[in-house]
Amino acid sequence: MSVQNPKYAIPRWSVVGMEGMWSKMFDPPTESPVTPELLAPTNPVPEVMAAAGYQNPPATPHTVQRDLLHGLKMPTWDGKKQLFFMTFADNDNPAAKNGTFPGPTLRIPRGVIFHAETSAKGPPPHTIHWHGIEPTPMNDGVGHCSMELGQYTYQWQPNFIGFYFYHCHRNTMQHFEFGLYGAMLIEPPDAYFATQVLGADVAPIGHCRDGKRRTAANLTDFPQFPGFNGNLLTAPDPWTGDPALTFATDPHAMTVPYDVEALWVLDDRDSVWSDLAPNARQTYPQHGTKPGFNDNFHGHAGGVAQPGDFFAFNDFNADYWFVTGIPVPASKGGTGTIVASAEIPPELNSGVTGTQIPINAQVGQTILVRCLDAAYNSLRITFPVNVVIVAWDGRALGQPPFGFNEAYLVPAGTTIHMSTARRFDALIRVNAPISDFVVAEFINTRSQIPGENEEVLMTCRIPINIGGTPQQAPTFTASGRVVDPLGLPMAGASIAVTPKSQGGSAPVTVTSGADGTFQVPGLINSSYEITPSLAGFSFTPASRIITVNDQNVKAQNFSASVAVGSVTLTAGRISPQPPGLPGGITFSADVQGGSGPFEYQFWLSSGSDKAMVRDFTTNPKWNWDTLVSVAGSFTIEVHVRQVGATLALAEKVASIDFALAGQPPTFTPNSYNIQEALDALRIEVGLKNPTSSELARYDVAPLLNGIAKPDGKIDLADVLEILRMAVGLGPL
Repeated sequence: MSVQNPKYAIPRWSVVGMEGMWSKMFDPPTESPVTPELLAPTNPVPEVMAAAGYQNPPATPHTVQRDLLHGLKMPTWDGKKQLFFMTFADNDNPAAKNGTFPGPTLRIPRGVIFHAETSAKGPPPHTIHWHGIEPTPMNDGVGHCSMELGQYTYQWQPNFIGFYFYHCHRNTMQHFEFGLYGAMLIEPPDAYFATQVLGADVAPIGHCRDGKRRTAANLTDFPQFPGFNGNLLTAPDPWTGDPALTFATDPHAMTVPYDVEALWVLDDRDSVWSDLAPNARQTYPQHGTKPGFNDNFHGHAGGVAQPGDFFAFNDFNADYWFVTGIPVPASKGGTGTIVASAEIPPELNSGVTGTQIPINAQVGQTILVRCLDAAYNSLRITFPVNVVIVAWDGRALGQPPFGFNEAYLVPAGTTIHMSTARRFDALIRVNAPISDFVVAEFINTRSQIPGENEEVLMTCRIPINIGGTPQQAPTFTASGRVVDPLGLPMAGASIAVTPKSQGGSAPVTVTSGADGTFQVPGLINSSYEITPSLAGFSFTPASRIITVNDQNVKAQNFSASVAVGSVTLTAGRISPQPPGLPGGITFSADVQGGSGPFEYQFWLSSGSDKAMVRDFTTNPKWNWDTLVSVAGSFTIEVHVRQVGATLALAEKVASIDFALAGQPPTFTPNSYNIQEALDALRIEVGLKNPTSSELARYDVAPLLNGIAKPDGKIDLADVLEILRMAVGLGPL
């Protein structure tokens, strides 16, 4: 595809007669097949995260949840735009249930059977491709080669420790560019299992059975990194501890321990693409007169996008940049420095704590830097210190049986070139303090013409501080106010703040004060979702997404409304009725709308007398036993609230007037028949369970002066009275 409108027309193969293949490009089927050769999953990560409180217990044991597509709008760092993101979400993880950018980081021990339950939302088609993994074709998630998603359980087994990523592989250019991806790290085989067997005190989450974090490497030529295990991958396991952590071969062979981990996911965005994103067909070619033959694949290439225009994938002009979700405060052609300190919250990092973005370490520590070019453009990365590249694209260099490459030294100041989707792992260990920056230059791919200068679109500086005073990023406060349905200050509302990017501050919850205000301190520059909650209420808006950029964020206000919809109350009999009716009168509450489940409380009043006749339960019905009532006018009232609510303000009330008038019914000969007498007898001897209406009809004894005084059961006395009346005799 050319950058400008082509000088020469390129003949295209017409699909006339093969429209079925053509139509699949636009409205493909979304299948939900059964996973072929399904095995039992063995991935311990969801259970370990749940045990640590970082997620809910997995809906399916040993199985990861990944849902797509979740639309997310976040303000840009300069406040000029709302960028639209396509994101992955995790239904088992409250911190990720509405999607994050990038998606939650997956960590998986090498050798387990991995399962991911997936479902697709939004306009089809979608897949999940596990980039760098080698599953069966059905589980590879490449559009057309496998399938487009409805619902599916992906299954595969990782065989190499290293840095990979997962992403949607349909309409890949747009979906990947819009954030539909996440990092994926294959850990040593004993990671996570060690936490389960030895406990988090001995083996914190992500650590191996020796209490260390490890990655694959062949450091035979680099003795400066202590602890390198040079055993062959086929070497027997030397472990003598708990047998539950014994493997057929040494799980630490060809690995090195590290003290500090930094994860860099470098990305760029074109805000014009974002503006056009709501149109699901925006990136399809404009139809010509012959399908697949003379369609317009160029649109406004090289020009300005107008509303509704088709935009070609070569027409990309980045104007916003990110490092692991942290916005870089720079415009095109400028230089921006990200915050001095940021860690990925464990909720979004498979439970691992301490993974950094800017580097803060001590002299003598081994630092592992993992870097992914998730940008549409190329990158040039320059470190101010020597680094040893130990892996590219998920494969450790020089690790047997692959002997055709080796780890290599990149001297300080030497540029590393990267293109889209490539990853490297680098080790750093210095013996003197340093406080400097790693420089990441985003290069316009279209300018990479041999013999010509490359265009640097933006230069990002990532702080690296080793041996000095630990750098702390400045933090800011988000504040706002919550009002109740009457517009008055609402105290006690829970305000949950979750990061929408991997580089944000950890999730935190505060409570609104007596004046309805709340303050959330400690937020570094990043994007966050603010969500209020209080049992019994819903809120407008339901949540707000903010971007912190070197200043406090104010006026994040919310209005509460009762979570109960409209309530109606109806009676099972028409008013008036005589007192003393067998079975009484049932009143039923019905709620239309709102957010349940609900509970119901009933009140009975007559004149100035009012009493609660049943406290809150989830049963929407109440039966009025009129045998204990006298004639008169009454009001029955139901109070409805969301389950868990405690405030009277959270209740909605409905009422109905009902009168008891006249004489109670009397029982006379022939008011029952023989069939009813037989039914009552079957109930009495246990051959039949009575319905509520049968209980009301047949529970007639004892009778006092011809008036039924039911005792709540059908016994022989009831049967005899019914039989007497059925044969024409009066009751006793």
